[in-house]
Amino acid sequence: MVKFSKELEAQLIPEWKDAFVNYWQLKKQVKKIKISKKPHHVHDGNSSLIHDFGRSIFDSIRSFTMTSQMKFHKSHEVSQVKSIIKEGENGEEQEEQEEIYETENELVQLFSEEDEVRLFFEMLDEELKKVNEFYKTKESEFLERGDILNKQLQILLDLKQVLSDRRRKTLGSRSGSGSGFFSRSHSSSGRNSDFSETQSDCGSPRGTQTISQTEEVIAALEKNGINFVNSASTRAKTKKGGKPKVAMRIDIPATTPTRTIAAVTSMLWEDLVNNPKKDGPREYINKKKIQCAEKMIRGAFVELYRGLGLLKTYSSLNMVAFVKILKKFDKVAKQQSSANYLKQVKRSHFISSDKVVRLMDEVESLFTQHFANSDRKKAMKFLRPQQNKESHMVTFFVGLFTGCFVTLFSVYAILAHLSGMFSTRTEAAYVETVYPVFSMFALLSLHLFMYGCNLFLWKGTRINYNFIFEFQPKTALKYRDAFLIGTCLMTSVVGALVVHLILLSNGFSPSQVDAIPGILLLIFLALLICPLNVFYRPTRFYFLKVIRNIVCSPFYKVLMVDFFMADQLTSQIPLMRHLESSACYFLAGSLTAHGLPTCKSGRMYRELAYVISFAPYYWRAMQCARRWFDESDINHLANLGKYVSAMVAAGARLTYAREPDSQLWFSIVLVTSVIATVYQLYWDFVKDWGFFNLKSKNFLLRDELILKNKSIYYASIALNLVLRVAWVETVMHFNVGLFESRLLDFCLASLEVIRRGHWNFYRLENEHLNNVGKFRAVKAVPLPFRETDSDG
Repeated sequence: MVKFSKELEAQLIPEWKDAFVNYWQLKKQVKKIKISKKPHHVHDGNSSLIHDFGRSIFDSIRSFTMTSQMKFHKSHEVSQVKSIIKEGENGEEQEEQEEIYETENELVQLFSEEDEVRLFFEMLDEELKKVNEFYKTKESEFLERGDILNKQLQILLDLKQVLSDRRRKTLGSRSGSGSGFFSRSHSSSGRNSDFSETQSDCGSPRGTQTISQTEEVIAALEKNGINFVNSASTRAKTKKGGKPKVAMRIDIPATTPTRTIAAVTSMLWEDLVNNPKKDGPREYINKKKIQCAEKMIRGAFVELYRGLGLLKTYSSLNMVAFVKILKKFDKVAKQQSSANYLKQVKRSHFISSDKVVRLMDEVESLFTQHFANSDRKKAMKFLRPQQNKESHMVTFFVGLFTGCFVTLFSVYAILAHLSGMFSTRTEAAYVETVYPVFSMFALLSLHLFMYGCNLFLWKGTRINYNFIFEFQPKTALKYRDAFLIGTCLMTSVVGALVVHLILLSNGFSPSQVDAIPGILLLIFLALLICPLNVFYRPTRFYFLKVIRNIVCSPFYKVLMVDFFMADQLTSQIPLMRHLESSACYFLAGSLTAHGLPTCKSGRMYRELAYVISFAPYYWRAMQCARRWFDESDINHLANLGKYVSAMVAAGARLTYAREPDSQLWFSIVLVTSVIATVYQLYWDFVKDWGFFNLKSKNFLLRDELILKNKSIYYASIALNLVLRVAWVETVMHFNVGLFESRLLDFCLASLEVIRRGHWNFYRLENEHLNNVGKFRAVKAVPLPFRETDSDG
């Protein structure tokens, strides 16, 4: 049977951990009561009992009279309620109840001289007060959010109704009408368009009726918080008889390139757009904007429902914690004397309030009606997504592929040694064929293995990575899945290498078998973009989406998963260089007669090497620029400088590798690499990991640490420092052969991947602790409709 302390730790909301009952501290206090051997005195009128608080106390309690036991059942309330009369806003007196959690009953009087018992109930009072206050705070936040969403939903419904009415009216009057509404007609013909009446009919009954209908629609929407350019409040300031010019403000986040360009254009022309006196082009609302607004409101309802569910879980878990700890106390005291305290806990706000449950029912009803076409089953898929159960078959295949990989790699090593593939006679041709492809897949598999280790550690330490990355729980990869993909990948690659080596050993010409690594590469690329629902399609498509967002930086809004993946790419520059070499080899072998030497000696190949070395740092720098544009945080510009320094250092090292005898380039490499390394180390330790806080209670670390052993953090700092200076090898010329040189490059690239996987854990740990410090367990979804006048 699982102990409740472990069950509570497994089920509590990680971001709200500090707001939960400190069950472990209360449990320690109960143990102190149990081992207490101090003499205890109980006074009841003229009688007194003296006994030890051990086994003998229970015998004495059993000898108490019925009158003494009745005192426990008739004890005072555990918490007092003090009424405060104050004057309300309307001059009326309002009564406000303030709960003061003080245990003043016969139970404590019975153990009046037992400091441990008194301390236990004082701690219990504090925990009850903490839970109630946190629950009230979160409840009020969610109720306020619910009111705002109801208003936003009503605005959306009004707009959809207006759009529907406008479409029917337009289709009834003429064919081929436009799709927009709330647009303006600036032509001299005088035709009214989208709630703007005809210029020549302003004084006619028909024009007056149109104005009246328009004013009613505008007034109804403005009550719900809609802002209009030159609306009823501002139209009186225009010239008499002027044509009403109506525009609605919908704040759609610039998450795509189209929206980003539109947002920048809107910002540059804001004065022109918002000035009603000018006749320039105007902002208008169309069907696409309504769809975006609907999607945003739907997402906000989902997050609200999730937050309410978390608060409901918070309430139930704390109630169980109070019950369990009071039962433990009763077990120590061998009596049922804490029933009164438990009654008071049940009367507390976090248990007695039903506002959360009622709001959850309301959200379910609204979501089912407006976002799921009254299909409750469909609505529950959004509101309560189910996680896939972990299958033991995944574990079985991980073990199977791991065994196959070890066996095939051993066979490959033996065959390569026996066939003399790494001898001076055949070394160059074989290494240039096999090394890029093998290294590329090996680095990718190693990165997947490190990511699987990250997932395993994040899960074990209760770091909510799904919330941080905004992954869908149903489709998010588990650590077993990452291990399965990596082992499957490496087994296939090593198997292909064994087949390739066997064919070469049996007399097949290199031109006949060298296509095998290229075919393997094409197969994996095809599998990556395969539209069929096989081999983790949601994960594959999400990965492609993130890569698209990175490549198109800064036009896409930068999320946590985007810049986290971009950081991974900065550690996989060797992989991208190997991809370039493989493409060069196979294309050169099929398109040119001179093959690989001609390809690698070409100017385009050399210039492309610079582009590949710069690209990940450039993408990451553009993400920093975009985040600075969105958030106006100067730290993002400082982070941008870090990636610019890394680009300069990478370019210098690449140039020096081609001119190894140049002392000038050696000096440039040394200076730029030292500057970039110091910059990166500072950002790793201080910004990304949150270390080197001089005021921290943990020397050179931070106040909050997830791992209990501090020495692990100090060892990690030293390891990251050592791996960050691995670039020193590039300026040292070792007199080794081609195979040894490629093997050394592969080892250094592998160390960088290991460093990145090691960095990942502490980066996400710091992000998680920031969320915990702010009790941030629900994503803040922006809402489309403004609720304050900006044009009045």
